[in-house]
Amino acid sequence: MATPARRRRPVRTRRLATKPRRRTARRRGRRAGTSHFIAAAFALALVIAAFRQYPVTSSLLTALALAAGAVYFLAGTGRLHLPTRPAGRADITHSIAAYQHLTGPQFEHAIADLARRDPAVRTATVSGGSNDRALDVLVQLADGRRIAIQCKRHAPNNRVGAPVIYAVNGTYRAYHRCDQAVIVTTSSFTPDAQRANAELDHPLRLVDGRALARWVSGSRPPWGT
Repeated sequence: MATPARRRRPVRTRRLATKPRRRTARRRGRRAGTSHFIAAAFALALVIAAFRQYPVTSSLLTALALAAGAVYFLAGTGRLHLPTRPAGRADITHSIAAYQHLTGPQFEHAIADLARRDPAVRTATVSGGSNDRALDVLVQLADGRRIAIQCKRHAPNNRVGAPVIYAVNGTYRAYHRCDQAVIVTTSSFTPDAQRANAELDHPLRLVDGRALARWVSGSRPPWGT
C-alpha cells in the first residue's frame, strides 16, 4: 500500500528590516545638523570676540566685505561695468584684423554696436550711404549730446588723409547738428591729417586701429575721455 505524499510547507522569506536603516539615516542627519549648528555658533563667538578686542579693525574688515559683496552683486546683474585689463599686442592685432575683414556696412554696424555698450549712449543709428555727408553712425547720449562718427575701414597701408578731416569738420555741426565728431579707422592717420586736425578750433576725435582695439577691450569711448 502506497504511502500518501507529504505536503511541503511553503518557505517563508524574511523581509529585510528597513526601519533600522531609516532610523540610522535620521540620526546621522540630526548629528550633521547639530555639528553645523555648533560650528556656526563657534564662528559667531569668534566674530564677537574679535569685535570686542579689535573693534576698529573688525569694522573696517566688515565694511570691505560688504563693499566687495555689493560690487560682486552689481557686476553680476550688469549694473556695474568693471574695468578690464588692457589688451596686449596679440589681442590688439587680432581685433584689428577682425574689423579689417568686415565690409564697409558691416564695419559701420560694428561701430554702432560698440557704441551701444556705453551706458551713457541712448541710441546709436547707422546712417551711412552714398550721400551720408561724412556721417556713418549718429550717437545720441543720455545728456543730450549728439556725436557724429565717420567710419573708415582701411588696410594698414591705407591711411586716412587730411581731406577726410576737412569733410567731417565741415558737416558735423552745420549740417548734422552734432556736438562732437569722431573718425574711426582700422589703419592710421597721415601726418597731414593729424596736423590739419590740430589746427581746428574744435579738433575731432581721431581713433586709429590701436585705439579702436583698446576701445573694444573695454577702455572709454572717444566721447568719454
